[in-house]
Amino acid sequence: MTALLTGVAAPAQARQPAAGTAVAVAAAPGHAVPGTAAHSVPEVYARAAYLLDAATGEELYGKAGTERMPVASLTKVMTAYLVLRQAKLTDTVVIDPADVRYANAGGGTTAGLRAGDRLTVEDLLYALMLPSGADAAHALARVYGPGVEAFTKRMNDTARELGLTDTTYLNADGLPTPEGQNTSTARDQARLAEIALRDPRLKKITSTQVHTVARTADHAAYTWRNTNRLLGAPGVIGVKTGFTLAAGFCLAFAAERDGRLVVGVILGETVSARRYTTARALLDWAAERAPAAR
Repeated sequence: MTALLTGVAAPAQARQPAAGTAVAVAAAPGHAVPGTAAHSVPEVYARAAYLLDAATGEELYGKAGTERMPVASLTKVMTAYLVLRQAKLTDTVVIDPADVRYANAGGGTTAGLRAGDRLTVEDLLYALMLPSGADAAHALARVYGPGVEAFTKRMNDTARELGLTDTTYLNADGLPTPEGQNTSTARDQARLAEIALRDPRLKKITSTQVHTVARTADHAAYTWRNTNRLLGAPGVIGVKTGFTLAAGFCLAFAAERDGRLVVGVILGETVSARRYTTARALLDWAAERAPAAR
């Protein structure tokens, strides 16, 4: 899942352990809402999971859905949502050396941005959401806060505005801080993903597997690949991967099946690949039971 022309990105917010490495997290039983044939619900090993019908807002499945826990790079869904509320895709951002230093020093994934490059907001949103660039997150927060601290405050204010009462942000990227990590719940993150996907611009970005930026006089050439290995499954339109040691492997996902949008979140998975197989199984299960779930 190498995601860069000029750098290397792991399949989530922080660089991940080697394949097969397990991250220890606690498990909890899950449940389906009445009328959705709970006996056939796929087994979910992750610490928490939540699935909702976007049209009605109804919960289809929940496992520790209201338990607060670290959400790693799922943070970037809020970052992208907030930037799109105030910026034009054609706006230009100059990459500062501080943006590059921040990502490298924090040990997070980067989009390999080069100081001095002038990139559009649109390209930076691809850099943010596909390779999960902490450098892109820092640049966007710095410009549209203005300042990272002000931007983070706006993230928390927006979370309250959207009714995400169990969500707290400490930064715009999800990297650990001396004060702790960004925390939320599977339910809050599913609701946020559903709201964010109402914007067709973001929906297009999260659905993109590869985005290429040609070299110009203003910037270097870049190629960014989406870390989301769920893309390519029937109807899938994103949304975001995430990882830190404390958060485990996380995934916000969504798919359209027969005109019905289903949005879900998996938090605290111990095996990277299993978040994708679990998401596929939940989406297939929801599609099969669509009449009952309505």
